[in-house]
Amino acid sequence: MSALLSHVGAGLPILAAPMAGGPSTPDLVVAAARAGGLGFLAAGYKSPDLLAAQIQAVRAAGVPFGVNVFAPNPVPVDPAAYRAYAAEVRREADPYGLTLPADPIEDDDHWADKLDLLVTDPVPWVSFTFGLPGSAAVTALRDAGTTVLQTVTTADEARAAADAGVDALIVQAPAAGGHSATLTPATPPPLSVTLPDLITQVRQAVGGLPIIGAGGIATAADVAATLRAGAEAAMVGTVLLRTHESGASEPHKNALTDPAFDGTVVTRAFTGRPARALRNHFTDRYDAVAPPGYPALHHLTSPLRKAATAAGDTRLIHLWAGTGHRHARPEPTPETLTRLAAAL
Repeated sequence: MSALLSHVGAGLPILAAPMAGGPSTPDLVVAAARAGGLGFLAAGYKSPDLLAAQIQAVRAAGVPFGVNVFAPNPVPVDPAAYRAYAAEVRREADPYGLTLPADPIEDDDHWADKLDLLVTDPVPWVSFTFGLPGSAAVTALRDAGTTVLQTVTTADEARAAADAGVDALIVQAPAAGGHSATLTPATPPPLSVTLPDLITQVRQAVGGLPIIGAGGIATAADVAATLRAGAEAAMVGTVLLRTHESGASEPHKNALTDPAFDGTVVTRAFTGRPARALRNHFTDRYDAVAPPGYPALHHLTSPLRKAATAAGDTRLIHLWAGTGHRHARPEPTPETLTRLAAAL
């Protein structure tokens, strides 16, 4: 057992990734811990009150856990480009009777309130993605007894995170499903690097900081390769989307293994930030015309995505998926994690 995991009682070096928007339920986080691993609640898109309630639900189960937070790193959208894109997307929204935001909505996802919650009511682990929290926030959390992690996608980002004083790094390869954690979303890193190679690059850059590997891990062989490359643990997300405890929608779950979906693409069409999803009508039609702009594009397409999900219209849903999505199974979370640990 690694020192990174032992102090929170996690004996299995496989972690359940935070998946914002619904999949990472308290039940999934608890199930991951009871399997010997560790799970993360996703604070993204939640109100501080809802996040506090989910923290209490997991804490009541008496298991170690973490919380992942979107650190501010906005991508301002050009207003004219936004309005042009909104006009394009409106053709999909009109059949649902939706009114989309006419002007860009910019917010920071309740950053200050969430940080205050986690400092005043500490949890064992906190991880950040999208942006760097700054050394003052890192110090406040560490002083509260929290282990602080930063998600990075390059060696340069790892150096910046180390300078901010984090305890460990989550190294995310481009094969990951959902949003890239890149700190430079307008110019994301190349898609060709493998997770073992990226772990090696980061380890050479920052020396002894503990590393958790993430991105495209879907089999026992993937986990073993991640640990051989120098990571202390592997973090998985997509492979948990079909588990019994996942809060992913049924259309999303079904699409992951539906032969009609022939692969994944990295797109900013849904949110204005690069994210890997199953290729569908929306990615094909709108990726080329979507401007960079987060969170403005997220708020623009959110009503449409919610309506499409309720209708089971997979042409328009953000079907986040990593490259190993075919390996997701409808089974209890502990069975998935145990299967992934088979080669250890």
